[in-house]
Amino acid sequence: MKPTRELVKKDSRQEPAAALERVEPPQSYNYGVDPNADNEVHLLDYWRAIRKRLWLVLGVVALITMLAIVYVARKPDLYEAQARVQVDLEDTGGVVNNPRPLWGPTDDPIYFNTQLQILVSPGLMRRVVRTLDLEHNPDFFKGNPAQRPSTWQTLRRMVGLGGKPQDADSKVPDQLPLTTTVAQATAREDLNEAKRLAPYVNTMLGGLKVEPVKETRAGYYKETRLIDIKYSHTDPLVTSKVVNAIAETYVFTNLEKRTETNSTTGAFLQKRIAELQQQIRTAEERLVNYAKNNQIISLDPNQNTVVERLAGLNRQLLEAESERKAAEAAYNAANAPGAATALADADAKQAGEIEGKLIDLRQKRALLMVEATEEAPEVKEVDQQLAELDRQLKDMRGRKTATLLTNLNTRYQQALEREQSLRKAFEQQRAQTLNQNEAAINYRIIQQEIETNKTLLNGLLQGAKENDVVLAGKPNNISIVDYALTPDNPVGPNRTRTIIVAFFLSIGFGLGLALFLEYLDDTVHSTEEVQRLLHLPALAVIPAVGGAGRRPVLSGLTALQRQNGNNHSEQSELLMNVDGRSPLAEAYRHLRTSVLLSTAGRAPKSLLVTSSLPGEGKTTTAVNTAISLAQTGASVVIIDADMRRPRLQSIFDLHGTEGLSSILSSETDESEMLEFVRRDEATGLNVLTSGPIPPNPAELLGSDQMRRLMLTLQARYTHVVIDSPPISSFTDGVLIASMVDGVLLVVHGGRSSRHIVRRSKQLLNDVGAKVFGVVLNNVNLQSHDYYYYQSYYGQKYYQKEA
Repeated sequence: MKPTRELVKKDSRQEPAAALERVEPPQSYNYGVDPNADNEVHLLDYWRAIRKRLWLVLGVVALITMLAIVYVARKPDLYEAQARVQVDLEDTGGVVNNPRPLWGPTDDPIYFNTQLQILVSPGLMRRVVRTLDLEHNPDFFKGNPAQRPSTWQTLRRMVGLGGKPQDADSKVPDQLPLTTTVAQATAREDLNEAKRLAPYVNTMLGGLKVEPVKETRAGYYKETRLIDIKYSHTDPLVTSKVVNAIAETYVFTNLEKRTETNSTTGAFLQKRIAELQQQIRTAEERLVNYAKNNQIISLDPNQNTVVERLAGLNRQLLEAESERKAAEAAYNAANAPGAATALADADAKQAGEIEGKLIDLRQKRALLMVEATEEAPEVKEVDQQLAELDRQLKDMRGRKTATLLTNLNTRYQQALEREQSLRKAFEQQRAQTLNQNEAAINYRIIQQEIETNKTLLNGLLQGAKENDVVLAGKPNNISIVDYALTPDNPVGPNRTRTIIVAFFLSIGFGLGLALFLEYLDDTVHSTEEVQRLLHLPALAVIPAVGGAGRRPVLSGLTALQRQNGNNHSEQSELLMNVDGRSPLAEAYRHLRTSVLLSTAGRAPKSLLVTSSLPGEGKTTTAVNTAISLAQTGASVVIIDADMRRPRLQSIFDLHGTEGLSSILSSETDESEMLEFVRRDEATGLNVLTSGPIPPNPAELLGSDQMRRLMLTLQARYTHVVIDSPPISSFTDGVLIASMVDGVLLVVHGGRSSRHIVRRSKQLLNDVGAKVFGVVLNNVNLQSHDYYYYQSYYGQKYYQKEA
């Protein structure tokens, strides 16, 4: 025995007309739609959008709040130290502590405000950085890791469980900086140093607060001359050091400005003193090295051996020169004709003896010539003796002359060589003496330079002492009242406030995100949107399979698949074998009632079921609507006019290839047309399948044969339900819409675009089609938009089930 496919079980005693009379009016507010309804968005729409995405809002709030908690828990504790300085009036007369109030008639508020700006100036901060040597302090940027609590300890302290207090022995003692340790100010032209220290200066300025102290009396604020200097840092020791250093540097800088002239003079004097001292040291070292290199022992003329040696050489040279000249004169005189012979004869005794013998022999020859002739032997003998003596005399004189000349020449050459040797030695000694004189001159120049610098140094030292006395007599009108102590307890960050602010900001962000997603969502979700956008009634809300009444629907679907003997996916569209009390069955009963009451005077004969896009459930809606109409006892035929993707044949498990396309493509009469209609005994429907898929579906559906077919079927059956292709994709549905009594526009809830649905409605209106309304299909009843349907259907279903 086959299970029935009816939505409600029919009583055999019930007449079809009586069943129609007892149809309940729809339990919705789909009728009475005002076509001129405004498109304004009300607060209720915002509330629905937020409730729709409530879990998203809660998730955003939870996420941001947890991130804020983790963020503030990981942030280190912030300590703050405070020092106080007093800024008195400028008094050039030396009276600093003036008891007059700051805002007196003779006071200058501009001066006080200027001091406030000086306290936060980058120049002062650079000086503090150099004073504390923060460039080499790793704790300045990162803090002291040993004193930083863990994230878990911070979380425990945030919830009130507290943490381990800092040991008294581990506390760093307060240290006050000394004024003498203040670094020199950065030179104006030293831009490289200013750029290098910029990160430290910016970090220091970020945690620095300078506030004037105001006294409160009887609800009124009275100005004072006190300024609080506060600095916040993760390391308490760094905090106190920086504050004290700022105060000390500020006081010292002010004193420098008050004594700027004397300070400039003192700095110049100190600079010149240092330069002169360096020059003196350098000159003395140069003097010692110069004396060593030039072998200067003493510059006293009485102790100068070089000069004495030069004088001795000069005397010897003069003697040698005289001796050489004498030898040269003697030699030159001897070289005169006959002079050498005369000199030789003058000093030769042997020559005198020979000449005496010659005289005797000449006398003897003269006597002989008286008695004899020259041929006489006696005379010849005497002549021979005379010749021999003459020869001896000449030989002797030649030898004497040569010896004399040789001696004179030798003497001359010796004297000349001695003179040249002494002259060379003299010249060398003279050059050495000249060099020594030049070195002595340079030596004395260096000595004089050293003496001059020493004289200048003594004068500058005296001037520096006098300038220091003047500086010591000028008072400072700015003083430190209270030094900063190392803080024991942190002052920040305010984690509770941060978490509360993050909580409320996350709520705002979550709500904004929900509304923004709602704004970006272009799909149709609710019947209110259908009425507002299309000005059409929402005839029914079809729940999604798996939503409300999920188990009965799935059980009925399984039974239907077993009945048809297959497990094809097309069978999932026939969900009629379910309990008639389910929300799905109730939804189609509402749709049936809305359709039957959509026209005045009579129920519509022909009905077109279409959609904007494929996959919106138009075929399912058409089949289930036809079945629900047939359950009233009416004769219903359903036509598969979707000749592009026909599905009725597979849904009803019909065989054969003849169908709508066969009728429209041939000349058939009324009786032949009815032969193509087949009956499904399980549902009581008459089905006209699409037949073979033609190449020109639009031409066939718009033909006169289609109109004749419609007239024939309307005359034969109570209702004609047509399933057509999507009208936004094809013109088939638009052509059929002009031939039927009304159109059902199926819209997929949460999927169909508003613009496409509006365009589909406009296409139907352009051909004069009568649109009964919209069927909102595949809607999740668990959504807040359908809270009424969910509560109504669920309550009604479970009451009947009970």
